[in-house]
Amino acid sequence: MENQYVIGVDYGSDSVRSVIIDAKDGRELASSVYNYPRWAKGEFCKPAENQFRQHPLDYIEGLEQTIKECIQLAGGADVAAHVKGISVDTTGSTPVAVDATGTPLALTPGFETNPHAMFVLWKDHTATAEAAEINEHAAKYNTNYLKYVGGIYSSEWFWAKLLRTLRVAPEIGSAMHSWVEHCDWIPFLLTGGTDVTKIKRSVCAAGHKALWAEEFDGLPPDSFFSELDPLLTGITGKLFKDTFASDVAAGTLSPEWASRLGLPETVVIGVGAFDAHMGAVGGQIEPYHLSKVMGTSTCDILVAPESDIQDKLVRGICGQVNGSVIPGMIGLEAGQSAFGDTYAWFKKLVSWPIDNLLENSAVIDAKTAEALKEEMAEKIIPELSKQAAALPVDGNYELAIDWFNGRRTPDANQLLKGAITGLSLGSDAPRVFRALAEATCFGAKNIVDRFISEGIPVKGIIGIGGVAKKSPFVMQMMADVLGMPIRIHQFKHTCALGASMFAAVVAGIYPTVEDAMQAMGRGFDVEYDPNPENAAIYQKKFEKYLALGQFVEKQTGKAEAVSEQNSVAV
Repeated sequence: MENQYVIGVDYGSDSVRSVIIDAKDGRELASSVYNYPRWAKGEFCKPAENQFRQHPLDYIEGLEQTIKECIQLAGGADVAAHVKGISVDTTGSTPVAVDATGTPLALTPGFETNPHAMFVLWKDHTATAEAAEINEHAAKYNTNYLKYVGGIYSSEWFWAKLLRTLRVAPEIGSAMHSWVEHCDWIPFLLTGGTDVTKIKRSVCAAGHKALWAEEFDGLPPDSFFSELDPLLTGITGKLFKDTFASDVAAGTLSPEWASRLGLPETVVIGVGAFDAHMGAVGGQIEPYHLSKVMGTSTCDILVAPESDIQDKLVRGICGQVNGSVIPGMIGLEAGQSAFGDTYAWFKKLVSWPIDNLLENSAVIDAKTAEALKEEMAEKIIPELSKQAAALPVDGNYELAIDWFNGRRTPDANQLLKGAITGLSLGSDAPRVFRALAEATCFGAKNIVDRFISEGIPVKGIIGIGGVAKKSPFVMQMMADVLGMPIRIHQFKHTCALGASMFAAVVAGIYPTVEDAMQAMGRGFDVEYDPNPENAAIYQKKFEKYLALGQFVEKQTGKAEAVSEQNSVAV
């Protein structure tokens, strides 16, 4: 039997990774990771203003380098000749303004360094005001255009980011022909597309972030958007009506990209989707088991048969879309805006003396200082986890709220901030770190409880991603907090594996996604079972978390009101 290989490409927040997979059994032949160089330097970003932009060159260079390195590591031309399909997942909503050819404006003359011409990363929260306007505006209509996105539109999503861009950067509005998600653009790039109207739009991205729904026969009417702001007049004519699940081919590899990558032009390219949705497939999701992709943030995915959901709507989540994960099933999405980012923030906080003072040390030389910084950076989180795990599990210590990048679900509000209470002179780094870890686990429980209260059972948790693989401390705590077992998928690059499963389907190797999952799934290597004694203690502390969260949200509302009054006075 001829060897049949597929490639999965996973675009994360900091890097892109590609894998070559044997479609017969899911065995990894090779993998490669590329860190975005412009992003690593902080170019085009203003964290203090919640502006996070990524240059398309980071994506293009990473795509080429990782696939070529995978091919080389796997065996070169002999392996390349047997690659049958490529599928891609990305972060989202991460849209960009493009010209008539579908080229991001940042790749056209005059826009090379304009941050508004670049991809607006998922965690960019500059459009909070626009999101609030969309929510207020939608309430005026008899048709509930927010019904399939949990009833609340988020600043992390497609329309809020577009409206914000048009308002602050009129030059973008004059030059753009359309607004395109990252997961839709990469397949278009690989297939050599030159007409923006020909981009095959992902039902995953369109349904969860852009208000597309079968019930509306596509997007809401143009009048909905023009009445929101005249800047959006005619915008639906520049976008799309039809969408596609990821078991559909976007086309075949273009001659240019076949030459660049050393692959046959017969390679089939699949319609893209968001990382967590393909990651859920790679992690062998089952109905009513919550797949948690745990990285900088979390994206939580649950699938249920369409016949079970029917007219049921879940409040405060990031949408429910038919076919966004597995064709023929409803995909429900939730998540936390900061998960690993919370730990990274604390690491940066406690590392400040190392990062800022060592290089000027009169005791050690610069080379030693740099080596020491690298060593400490590697050891801080593992050692904090070890020391925090040794603390007694009781309710008499620090309590934190995990909204360091706002709240995604339940009930999106990106204006909210994190908090830490219960501090004393005995509060050291391990104790505060433990409070932060607990907060992220409580945030996860809040999501699970919302699903259950809305009539969607959660039978178990599937852990995917960096935190799930690297932190037994956090995973055991989460099992205790949730009171249910957590299975950790054994594959390192699970989202890329999921993308490769879709590649196997679009290439005709398997007839359905379920068939590809069964043949290519790699199983689970760790399971964390809840400790009943700890679960009882955490339940009481979770109630305190909820009360503190209500207080923080109320104070945030008061601060917003004062800010609005001041702006009016000015």
